[in-house]
Amino acid sequence: MRRQTALMDDNMLRASLFLVLLFLVGCATPQPTPTALPRVNVLPLALDDAFSFRKTILFHNSNTRPQTRNEFINARTKKINYGAVDNIDYLARRGNYFTFYWRANRPSELTVRLEYRTQKLGDYVQAREISYSNASGTIKTEFAVIGDDYLSDGPINSWRAVLIEDGKIVALTQSYLWN
Repeated sequence: MRRQTALMDDNMLRASLFLVLLFLVGCATPQPTPTALPRVNVLPLALDDAFSFRKTILFHNSNTRPQTRNEFINARTKKINYGAVDNIDYLARRGNYFTFYWRANRPSELTVRLEYRTQKLGDYVQAREISYSNASGTIKTEFAVIGDDYLSDGPINSWRAVLIEDGKIVALTQSYLWN
């Protein structure tokens, strides 16, 4: 009887581990990589209630940050700098990080574009894009302006993020300094 109970427990444990692994593999969809645009074209504004930006998280990873007691900032800094062993690794991770949560109420071919201006380039607008096919529901998109881009152009002064469908801007969010 004890042997049967031990076998049942072992089978239940294996089934549970299989389900957990199946769930983790299903949730681990890779994040598409953004492409830098050589030239930013102006698009018409056609806002649509079916699309919206829900939440924006901005983070500036810098070595000039004063010590803080905020655990979120400390944890985020440790996460970004994890694995850096020398000054070159830390320099490669220094920069601006953007996380956008946005929603599409109907399936669409969408492109998320981050347009930004940097400290050293003034009014010159740079952009990065990520395209999604058949996007619907709530989606998380991450951009990072780090490494050589950050070191040569400086920190980002103003930015805006737009959702583009068929060459038209259907949703946007922006910083206060964007004009």
